[in-house]
Amino acid sequence: MAKKKKINVVYSTNPDYSYDFDDDQEDETLASNEQSLYVSIDRKQRAGKEVTLVEGFIGNSDDLKGLAKFLKSKCGVGGTVKNGDILIQGKFKDKVYDLLVKEGYSAKKKGGG
Repeated sequence: MAKKKKINVVYSTNPDYSYDFDDDQEDETLASNEQSLYVSIDRKQRAGKEVTLVEGFIGNSDDLKGLAKFLKSKCGVGGTVKNGDILIQGKFKDKVYDLLVKEGYSAKKKGGG
């Protein structure tokens, strides 16, 4: 069991002091058929470059990175995981949607284009 870290306290002489502990618990990853993912094309704050954005993943960061790696390898491009979203370089909305559905995820296309 990992040791919990006390936050906002260096030392207290009060024997009844209630410490706050750092709870770094990650979300439990839902099964693929319980996930509701949204696939869209995004150009915002990217100097006009298009990326395929996958939003809505619920789970721990390792599983999210694993899904991102799978999608990047199938599309043959780079990408990243940022703020709980998967960014795939290029315009691959239909291909990513098809891959997610094939893997058992509940996916929806979002936006036009």
